[in-house]
Amino acid sequence: MNTFKVSVQETSNNTIIKFELNQFITKHQSFEFNNIDEAKASPLAQQLFYLPFVKKVYISGNFVAVERYNIVEWNDVQDEVAEQIEGYLNDGGIVIEDSAVTKKVPVTVYAESTPNPAVMKFVTNKKIVTALFEFTSIDEAKLSPLATELFHFPFVKSVFIDENYVSITKYDIAEWQDITIQVREFIKNYIENGKEVVLPNAAETLKKTTTQIDDHFETLDDTSKEIINILEEYVKPAVASDGGNIQFISYDQNTKNVSVMLQGACSGCPSSTYTLKSGIENMLKEMLPGKVEMVEAING
Repeated sequence: MNTFKVSVQETSNNTIIKFELNQFITKHQSFEFNNIDEAKASPLAQQLFYLPFVKKVYISGNFVAVERYNIVEWNDVQDEVAEQIEGYLNDGGIVIEDSAVTKKVPVTVYAESTPNPAVMKFVTNKKIVTALFEFTSIDEAKLSPLATELFHFPFVKSVFIDENYVSITKYDIAEWQDITIQVREFIKNYIENGKEVVLPNAAETLKKTTTQIDDHFETLDDTSKEIINILEEYVKPAVASDGGNIQFISYDQNTKNVSVMLQGACSGCPSSTYTLKSGIENMLKEMLPGKVEMVEAING
């Protein structure tokens, strides 16, 4: 049984706090409860309404958001609430009864081309995973029921899944214009039916949980940390919009070489070599003078 872990996330509204979980607690459905009566179908929400400052509970995907009355400040109570939610779930507490009426949010999926002609990005209006995953074969995809099913299409070469999209790399045997609608419909129906995108323990098994990533970061030298922070802030958002990812692998202090891995649409993309050399390498040289000589990429 995979253990639930809760992290506290502030929102733009200071009366609402999000308690984010390391796995999904609803099947891509959303629920909103304004009081303890409305929360009959959610034992978890009812528990939270016993706290006198809880005004509204919202449960969706991998988080519980709670709105408070002004009798307290979140700083004084948020850790206690996080502990309560974590304890409740780890004791096998029920989140939502099967009879619950969901706040139905229709699933939409649209296809978006990427700079890599072999890759199409399928974007959904739901958060579908809590970490990013790349699978290059059906054997690797054991931790993802969705990727496993996608590999049953003969033209699927690799599957990359991030927060709200799936990037698919195809073999040359098929053209996107002939298969896009079929793949889009398949992904839409899969998510609508509340099926598991990745197994609950996938992030932990692949060492991709926030805690594991933070722990690893702390073991690195200062230059490596600076490189990761630059990639996170300046490079990742751009490559994510293209349906891919760049991951720091290593930094050699003697040769001043940086190794990164290109994933999703960036892997094997004709323009990625240019982006790497003219963009990322130059940026790191400029921002970390004297520390970076060369950036080399391995494809995921």
